[in-house]
Amino acid sequence: MNTVVVLIPCYNEEKTIGKVVMDYRRVLPEAVVYVYDNNSTDKTAERAKEAGAVVKHEYLQGKGNVVRRMFREINADCYIITDGDDTYPAEAAPEMAKQVLGGRADMVIGDRLSSTYFTENKRPFHNTGNRAVRWLINKIFNADIKDIMTGCRALGRDFVKTFPVLSQGFEIETEMTIYAVERNLAITEIPVAYRDRPEGSFSKLDTFSDGRRVIATVFRLFKNYKPFAFFGTVSAIFLLLSLLCMVPVLKEYFATGLVPRFPTLILGLSFGICALLSFFSGVILDVIRSRHRQLIEILTNLHAEVSCNGGKN
Repeated sequence: MNTVVVLIPCYNEEKTIGKVVMDYRRVLPEAVVYVYDNNSTDKTAERAKEAGAVVKHEYLQGKGNVVRRMFREINADCYIITDGDDTYPAEAAPEMAKQVLGGRADMVIGDRLSSTYFTENKRPFHNTGNRAVRWLINKIFNADIKDIMTGCRALGRDFVKTFPVLSQGFEIETEMTIYAVERNLAITEIPVAYRDRPEGSFSKLDTFSDGRRVIATVFRLFKNYKPFAFFGTVSAIFLLLSLLCMVPVLKEYFATGLVPRFPTLILGLSFGICALLSFFSGVILDVIRSRHRQLIEILTNLHAEVSCNGGKN
């Protein structure tokens, strides 16, 4: 088993991938560098192989699909994940790997936003989107992560082998961060000097469509990981709507003994029923989630025990 591996998902990065591979081979000479080509139409695979990388392929389009393939196929103690566009310097990788291998962190985040991202990145809506997603996730999940969507991370083996990859595209980074926060894993952040893409290299991110997918992922994971908070909020909204409908009707009833606005009464009762259903749905799902977390912890411990025994043998 390799102690450290570098994983680089790639799509049409022939201008930069060779330099990225050589940089990581220079700073981590003991690591094996894997480039996973995701249906590139240029010479990405050839340039990566020439630079000394092990080239593999994922034919389902999307970064999430590539990450799923990488995590299934590669076994190591520490996984460095980076992009093939030469926006993340390799110099931070040894310290990131050291923190994972030393047991200080399950996930090390290469923090762009505390460094040069906002001055180097030339797409202003990306800056706004990163700030908005960071604020939203930190509020919902009671966290303090500085860079939610960075593509530069170091991960431990237990994280990689127990992380369920559900996303297909660029929202995979958000999913990894929320999973680590929700499981109360050890997370550290190291500032990295982000640099903009070199001339002739183009981003595959679509600001608005990918942004919508990231926001949808946040709310999907909010529902899955915090069902009581999610459905409790929905319940409170329905309760408020119910009160807005019912208060005037009840006021009139107590004043005159009549209920002349039956449609409003029925609507208010309907909202009240929805509030009750949402509340108890949250209670039930929260119990299921607690049992699921217990099962995940048991499976993680079993995986760690099997790995340790395998290492001894």
